[in-house]
Amino acid sequence: MVSLMRSTVRIDDDLLEALKARAESEGTSLTRALNTALRQGLTVANEARAKERFEQRTVSLGGATFDVDKALSVSAALEDDAVLAKLAARK
Repeated sequence: MVSLMRSTVRIDDDLLEALKARAESEGTSLTRALNTALRQGLTVANEARAKERFEQRTVSLGGATFDVDKALSVSAALEDDAVLAKLAARK
């Protein structure tokens, strides 16, 4: 059994005219046309939301080119090289 509920809805004038025209062309009441339009809109919105699932593509970054267990010493060596290059450029 369908439960009926009365409610006040504020509809823009242009939408109300379009809804009245649709109800008249379909030979139904304004209430039935409004309910049909709402159902269709909610169905389309739910389908669109379900299709918008985000999926992250992954790519391989390759293997490490040095021993990752000694990453801090590699970083320190690179930093030392950069400092020496900077000092050499000042001369």
